[in-house]
Amino acid sequence: MCGIVAYIGKQQAYPVIIKGLKRLEYRGYDSAGIAILDTNGDLKVFKKQGKVANLEELVQQKNIQGNIGIGHTRWATHGLPNDINAHPHISNNGEIALVHNGIIENYDAIKQDLIEKGYSFKSETDTEVLAVLIEDIKEHSGVSYTEALRLGLQQVVGAYAIVMIEKENPKRLVAARKSSPLVVGIGKDGEFLCASDATPIVEYTKQVVYLEDEEIAILDIEKGMKLYSIDDIEKTPYVQELEMHLEALEKEGYDYFMLKEIHEQPRSIRDCFRGRLNAEESWVKLGGIKDYEDKMVNASRIIMVACGTSWHACLVGEYLFEDLARINVEVEYASEFRYRNPIIGEDDIVIAVSQSGETADTLAALELAKSKGATILGICNVVGSSISRITDAGSYTHAGPEIGVASTKAFTAQVTVLTLMALSLAKKKGTITDAEFRTLLTELEAIPTKVEMILEKNDEIEAIAKQYKDSLNALYLGRGNSFPVALEGALKLKEISYIHAEGYPAAEMKHGPIALIDEEMPVVVIATKGPSYEKVVSNIQEVKARKGKIIAIVTEGDEQVKEIADHVIEIPETNEHLIPLLATIPLQLLSYHIALMRGCDVDQPRNLAKSVTVE
Repeated sequence: MCGIVAYIGKQQAYPVIIKGLKRLEYRGYDSAGIAILDTNGDLKVFKKQGKVANLEELVQQKNIQGNIGIGHTRWATHGLPNDINAHPHISNNGEIALVHNGIIENYDAIKQDLIEKGYSFKSETDTEVLAVLIEDIKEHSGVSYTEALRLGLQQVVGAYAIVMIEKENPKRLVAARKSSPLVVGIGKDGEFLCASDATPIVEYTKQVVYLEDEEIAILDIEKGMKLYSIDDIEKTPYVQELEMHLEALEKEGYDYFMLKEIHEQPRSIRDCFRGRLNAEESWVKLGGIKDYEDKMVNASRIIMVACGTSWHACLVGEYLFEDLARINVEVEYASEFRYRNPIIGEDDIVIAVSQSGETADTLAALELAKSKGATILGICNVVGSSISRITDAGSYTHAGPEIGVASTKAFTAQVTVLTLMALSLAKKKGTITDAEFRTLLTELEAIPTKVEMILEKNDEIEAIAKQYKDSLNALYLGRGNSFPVALEGALKLKEISYIHAEGYPAAEMKHGPIALIDEEMPVVVIATKGPSYEKVVSNIQEVKARKGKIIAIVTEGDEQVKEIADHVIEIPETNEHLIPLLATIPLQLLSYHIALMRGCDVDQPRNLAKSVTVE
C-alpha cells in the first residue's frame, strides 16, 4: 500500500521522484503528492487526488527546481481520498514536510493535546498529527527537527515508514521505519534515494540498505549516511546488492503487466526450481531449509499462514504435504491467526507465504509464533524483505518483480516451492517410493512447457470471455487440490472485473450455492482426470439440470465432459498433484479478458493494493 519516494543529490529531484511514483503505482493508491525544497529554500508542496498523471498536470509550468524532495502515493486510511488528505503534510509553521506509510493508532489523543496547545489541522490524517507533534517538540525542547522526530516516534503507537525534509537542513533527508518497509539507495557523489520498495531505486543504484524496525537514517549529501536506533544508539548500515533488473519493471510490448506476468510463468516456474531439482539424478535440494528438514519431518504439525492469493497457495501446499509427506498441516488466515490466541508450541513449525514479504498481518502472525517458541520459516519473492529477515530460514520463489496487483506468477511460484518442499520431506520421511519421486520430478520439470501450451489457447479463452463479460455472478467449483484453484480463479475474477464470484468445493454446491444457479450463471468447473473425476462430472450434470452455463477445465482428450459442458478448455495431462500449476493458467486469462472487455484497469483495480502493509 502507499508509496514513498525521496531523493537528495545533484540531480533535479522532481523528475526522479515523479518517475519513482509511477513505478510504485502498482501498490494501489488514490492520490499523489510531492514536496520540493527549491533552490531559494522555499518548500513547494503539490497534491492531487487520483493518478500520478493528475499530479504531473498540476505541476506543469511550476518552478520546482531543487535537489531534494519527497513524494507519495496514498491509499486512504484516515480521511477521505482528496487533495487535502494527500501527502506530503507540513507542520503549522511550514518548516518541515513528511510522507508516511502505516497507521499511527494513538493519533487522536496526540491531536487533541496539540489542539489544546493551539495548533490547527487542515487534514483528517494521522500523518499531519505527526508533523505537528515534531514541530511542538522542537518548539518546547529546543532540539533539532531530526531529534524531535526521534522523540516524537517514541510517543506514537503503530506502524510507520517516514521520510522528512526540513527547511533549516536543505542537504538532509531523515527516514524512519517500524513495521512498514523502507529502503535506502546509496548513489554516486553523496546521492541518496528512499522508497517503499526497490523499484524506484534500481535505475540509479544497486547499493541499498533495508531499514530495520525502529531505525532512523540521516541521509546527508555532504556527511553521508548515519543510522541510529530510536533510542539514539548509532548502528552500522548493512549495504546489500539489489537483485533486480530494470527491464523486469517494463511491459516489454505487452499492454498490461498482468498479461506480461501471466506469460512469464513458464520462465518463472523454471527459475523457481532451477538448481533445486534434477529428475534424471532424482534429487531435490532446497538449501534455505536444509538445516530444518529434520525438524519439519518430525514436527507435530506445520501451520501455514498467509493472506489472499498466498493463502490459496497454502491450501494447495496442505494437500501436498499431507498426501505426499504425511505431515499434519493447518492453513490459517494470518489476519485471524494473530487474534485467536492460537495454541502454539516449540515443536510447531509456522511457514509464512507472501509475495512481497511485507504483508502486515503475516508479519504479525510470525512475530506471535516466534514469541511462543515455534520455528518460523518463510516463502517470499522479494529479496531483503521483512519476512526474509525475521524468519529462521526459508526459500525465495525467484519469480521476479510482480507489478500487476492481481497475483499470477507469484501464485504458481509459491505452489512450485511448496511442491518442492513436500517432495523433499516425503523423500526424507520415506512416504513416497523412489519411482513415484522420480515420476513427480519428471512431471514437474515438464510443467513450464505445458504452461506454454496452455498460453497458446489465449484466443480460444478470449472468445469464451466475450460471452460472459456482462455476467453479474460466477461460481467456481473444484475437488481435492483443485478446490484452492477454484478459490483463486474466483478471486481473480472479482479482483479485476468486479464481477461477484465465489469458489466452492464441488461437493458443497448442494449446500447452498446451487440455489443461485440459473441460465444467467456461469459455473467454472475444474474437471481434470483424477480420483474425483466421476463425482465432478455428476456435479456438472446437476448444474446443467438447472440451466447453468458450464465452463470446464478438462484434461486434453476428454470427451465425457465435452458432451455436456457449454465450453471446455483443455490442459495437458499431468500428475494429479501438479494440476493446480496448470489449471490456474486458463482462469487467469479468462479473468484478464473479461476485465478488459468491461473497461477495467487490470493492473490497478479499484480499492486494492499490491502489498498490504497496514492492518
